[in-house]
Amino acid sequence: MLRTLQEILLQDAARLTEALAINPSSARIEIQCLLQHVLNVPRAWLLAHSEYYPNESEQTRYHEMLQRRLRSEPVAYLLGEREFFGLMFKVTPATLIPRPETELLVELVLSRISPHGLCRVLDLGTGSGAVALALAHARPDVEVLGCDASITALAVAQANARQLAIANAAFIHSDWFEAFTAQKFNIIVSNPPYIAAGDPHLARGDVRFEPISALVSGDDGLHAIRHIAAHAPDYLEPGGWLLLEHGYDQAAQVRELLRQAGFDVVFSAFDLAGIERVSGGRIT
Repeated sequence: MLRTLQEILLQDAARLTEALAINPSSARIEIQCLLQHVLNVPRAWLLAHSEYYPNESEQTRYHEMLQRRLRSEPVAYLLGEREFFGLMFKVTPATLIPRPETELLVELVLSRISPHGLCRVLDLGTGSGAVALALAHARPDVEVLGCDASITALAVAQANARQLAIANAAFIHSDWFEAFTAQKFNIIVSNPPYIAAGDPHLARGDVRFEPISALVSGDDGLHAIRHIAAHAPDYLEPGGWLLLEHGYDQAAQVRELLRQAGFDVVFSAFDLAGIERVSGGRIT
């Protein structure tokens, strides 16, 4: 049975609210996003055409996407894109979904880039390239390199660079520092895996659909951060910075790892939710 956009929005937002235990306003926004994608129209068009009947083909496509969402598949994977730092990024199940809290990492890096002189930034575990490309877009005069151990993730990052027409970022296949022998950077940044194996959060929400290798890092979640902190001094210019995103309860441990590795001016920064989300330090 064909339904109007208004009927779809009211009925399916209620279904989504009940099925996924999300708030009604979020459910409504998600349904609007699915409809916009299927009909290839802006949100304003949906609001102005609430009595429009999608045709059978459009309703079939929409129904298929709704069923996937009702099974908890992330909206970003359904749409194939997610906005981050004012830019639209292609995302696939080969990459993490860029999240608003990671924008803090970008802001902290930008605040440490000198307004003058050459600056080289390395983004370890770049995934979709969101952090690297946000930095490169904000500072076209900076050279940004992103690396990832996943070939499929790198293909997504490279596609995003082409789509956004960003020329000052490049992407290299590397397992952390492996491909950067004798290279030096002014800033190293990473949003590495930081969830402990067996953490109950891995069985909830969007993370069930995201690549496990980009989420889990040893029994305590700090294996990757230990490796990065220990080796980063060898790849940083004097006075260079290392900035790391980490879990909500890991800030004190990460600060200690940075100090042990020889960093000074060690700090942690709070995200908008009041959580210590990023820690970093400077090498002398």
